[in-house]
Amino acid sequence: MENEVFKALADPSRRTLLDLLYKSDGQSLSELCVPLAMTRFGVMKHLHILEEAGLITTRKAGREKLHYLNSVPIRQIYDRWVSKYAEPWALELTSLKNELEREPNMEQKPRHVNQIAIKAAPEQVWRAITDPAKTSKFWYNCSIQSNWEIGSPFNLKNPEGKVQAEGTIISIDPPHKLVLSWRMLITDDTAGEKPSRITWEIDPHAELNGVTLVTVIHDEFDHAMHTANTLKLGLPIVLSGLKTLLETGSTLTSQ
Repeated sequence: MENEVFKALADPSRRTLLDLLYKSDGQSLSELCVPLAMTRFGVMKHLHILEEAGLITTRKAGREKLHYLNSVPIRQIYDRWVSKYAEPWALELTSLKNELEREPNMEQKPRHVNQIAIKAAPEQVWRAITDPAKTSKFWYNCSIQSNWEIGSPFNLKNPEGKVQAEGTIISIDPPHKLVLSWRMLITDDTAGEKPSRITWEIDPHAELNGVTLVTVIHDEFDHAMHTANTLKLGLPIVLSGLKTLLETGSTLTSQ
């Protein structure tokens, strides 16, 4: 897959498409054609290559097919080929991207969608995202606390016991789906915003035995743009850390 990512990134038109989705996620083919001086068929070919490389994901919204940037592979390329050659960099808590199909009500587009394939069973992924001892190893040292019932609260606490994020359990279907309201408390800007929503979808990969496809969607953040910007940067790191923990037993970042 790494070779496919490098091949996809080599073309300037495809990099432009990624830039367009970075600026405004969830665009249709018609919307993406407007800034590019090429045919509709040409744009479709480039989008197909990006999707095959895992750099974008798609979903249906009524009659339209929407395209979403999946920044996880780029984060993995950075971790593999850039970070070890760069000077050490400090990670701040910022925060997780294709929902292939959700319930029909599609009047509001989901926005940030991250997706990653992990060589682990869905049950292992579920334990990792709900066990405080495990979340502390990939979610910026934060331990999650909840009784995991619909309507119950949850919070993420750092090692000093300070709550970094909180919310309630909206929907839960172990080990396949978890929907949370989300309020981030790490800065005054995010703490003053209304809650947004995070959805975890955990499904066996359709073609690869022993591999689980993990999709994380952040939406309903019209009144929480500081939170949205923070999660847009941080969720790929969280997902990469989750994959590293489950596949190698190691942590992605220093503890």
